[in-house]
Amino acid sequence: MRIALREAEKGLGRCSPNPAVGAVVVKALRLVSTGYHRKAGRPHAEIEALGRAPASALRDSTLYVTLEPCSTFGRTPPCTDAIIAARVGRVVIGAIDRNPAHAGKGIELLRSAGIRVTTGVLERQCRRLNVGFDRWISSGRPWVIAKIAQSLDGRTTRPPGESTKLTGAPAHRRAQTLRATVNAILIGAETLRRDNPQLTVRGVRGARQPWRAIVTRKGELPPESRLLTDGFRERTLVYRDQSWDEILLDLGKRGVTRLLVEGGGEVLGELLDADLIDEVWSFFAPMLTGGDKPSFGGEGVRDNASATILHDPRLERFDSDILIRGFIRSPEQDLQGVNTLRPHKATRRR
Repeated sequence: MRIALREAEKGLGRCSPNPAVGAVVVKALRLVSTGYHRKAGRPHAEIEALGRAPASALRDSTLYVTLEPCSTFGRTPPCTDAIIAARVGRVVIGAIDRNPAHAGKGIELLRSAGIRVTTGVLERQCRRLNVGFDRWISSGRPWVIAKIAQSLDGRTTRPPGESTKLTGAPAHRRAQTLRATVNAILIGAETLRRDNPQLTVRGVRGARQPWRAIVTRKGELPPESRLLTDGFRERTLVYRDQSWDEILLDLGKRGVTRLLVEGGGEVLGELLDADLIDEVWSFFAPMLTGGDKPSFGGEGVRDNASATILHDPRLERFDSDILIRGFIRSPEQDLQGVNTLRPHKATRRR
């Protein structure tokens, strides 16, 4: 299942709005084949893994899959039909599909066909892989990830004309791999005017370029900015004087299941005050800058007891820079009803 998880991670940011899924075929304790879901409309992970295995190796084999196999027709046939036809002997499943059109039905079909089914193997890891899909299915809006590069004193302040990067190249590469897993990157108009960013994925082979979203409350956007003139300008969205609920729902309608917010402090502060951030990636450079650009603005908390505490914080080091990341909203919470704006009508994987 760990191998299947590594396969599934390859699909993050590429197969939305479908979940990222990995599959592995094993026969007589030997790895036969692997597969992952590459893109919506392409074969699912199970079909890839089965197709790569010799037909003679499939009978009575074990199929490990990170998410319950689909059981309905979408843009591709049901995976359960292919598994049954291949005469697989056992299916080991990481997580049950939260999509009401699938949840538990694939397992019932496989068992009815005489296939042994085991569930809940590395369920926590498999569930966390698809927090974006689960959020999108339950509420119609994406999982929101806040990413900040800041000084040790929590500032993004830079003198005019200075580089837009506080952290070094290794940390920057790590940020690019994060970008490759999302479907949209959002900034405020101030960041657009100050930094003129590209918001593209660079240095990650085969990455799918995400939507770029700009939120503006007042004033005109610079017409010469990269987001409005480059080769991906058709992938740029501008939201003027819209509520966060409206913005997140519109992104959800476009199939965005994972949204990366890259600042600035005013935007991040608004989202934090509204309790709309689910996950935080905070890069720290070993410097003190001071200044008037905090990484998070907003109203702040009334007391320390009201402060947001990260679940499962992790630390990574890149030369002199460090990354602290964790969840504001635990993925183990039942997403049905957590920050739900409205039920989502998605019925099948594509």
